[in-house]
Amino acid sequence: MKPGAERQRSATIKDIARRLGLSYATVSRALNNKYGVKPDTREKVVAVARELNYRPNAIARGLITRRTQTIGLVIPDLRNPFFPEVAAGIETAAEEMGYSVLLGSSDWSEQREDRYMNLLVERRVDGIILAPVHRISDRFAMPLPPDVPLVYVTSAPAGTDAGYVVIDNKRGGYIVTEHLLSRGYAPVAFLGAENGSDTGEARREGYRAALEAFGQPYDAGNVMLGPFTRAGAAELIHKVAAMQRLPRAVFCENDDLALSVIETVLSLGLRVPEDVAVAGFDDIPWAGMHTVELTTVAQPIHEMGRRALRMLIDCIESDCNPSADVLEPRLVVRRTT
Repeated sequence: MKPGAERQRSATIKDIARRLGLSYATVSRALNNKYGVKPDTREKVVAVARELNYRPNAIARGLITRRTQTIGLVIPDLRNPFFPEVAAGIETAAEEMGYSVLLGSSDWSEQREDRYMNLLVERRVDGIILAPVHRISDRFAMPLPPDVPLVYVTSAPAGTDAGYVVIDNKRGGYIVTEHLLSRGYAPVAFLGAENGSDTGEARREGYRAALEAFGQPYDAGNVMLGPFTRAGAAELIHKVAAMQRLPRAVFCENDDLALSVIETVLSLGLRVPEDVAVAGFDDIPWAGMHTVELTTVAQPIHEMGRRALRMLIDCIESDCNPSADVLEPRLVVRRTT
C-alpha cells in the first residue's frame, strides 16, 4: 500500500449482495453452501466474493453459531520431539475437519497449564485437548465450562470422566525390558524423571514387572531419576560411571533421554551396545536414523493425535460419549541393543 493511502475496507456479505442485487440471506446461504440457492447464483456469489477478496468474519459467525471453529491444545514440552509430533497429528486432522488449533506449552508446570486452560476458555475455543503434566484429578484452577469438552492425549488422570487417547505404557515398559533381559543384558537400569508423569511411572512399573518375570531383583540403585532433560540424563550417567556402577543396559523413559545417554556413554570411551546397551520409548523421527538406530517402543504418534481430535470433534458436534482409547505399543529393535 502506498504511503498515505487508506487501508482498504474488508468486503462484507452486504457488499456482495449489493453488487449482485441479491438479498443478504441469499448470499449468506450461497457462501455457506446451504439449500435454496440455484447453482448459477452460487457461482456468481463465489466469483464476486473472490473478486472483492471477501473473508468470513469468524467473530460474527461465532456469535450466531456459538462456535469459533477453533480448538485449544496444551502440551507439556516443545523441546521433546514427541509432543510436537502429537500436535502435528492433531493439527492435520483439525484442518481436514475445518478447525484451527491454538497451541500452548505448559513446560511441565501445572500453574502454567492452568493459565493456558483459562486463556483458551476466554478465547472461546470449542473444545480443548490436553497432554497433562502431573494431574491426579480433573481439578483445574478454574472449572471448565460445561459447553467446552475436554479430551486428554498421551496420559490422563485416574478416574477421569473425560475421554482420552493413550498408549499402554506399562506394557511398553515391559516389552522393552523383556527384550533387554532376553538378550542377556544384566543388570538393566531405568532412567527417567524424578518427578515424573503417570506415563513415566507406568513405564517403570512395566520395567519392574519384567524384572520379576525373569527372576531378576528390583534394585533401587538401578533406578536413575533426575531432571527430565538431556543434561539431567548425562549427569546421571556420569555419576554412576564415577562410582563404577554403570549398568549393562539402560532403558530410558523416552527417546530424547536415550540420545543423551548414548552420547554420554560414547564420550566416556565406551561402546553402544557392546559395553552399554540403550533403549528408549516413543520412536520419534530421528530414532531410526542410521547414525542413531535406537531400539525403542513405538507409539503411533500421529494416529494418537488424530484420534484425540476426532473424539473431541464428536463431543463438539454431537452427543459426547467419552471413551478410553488405549493403543498397543510396538517394540522396534535396532542397533543400540
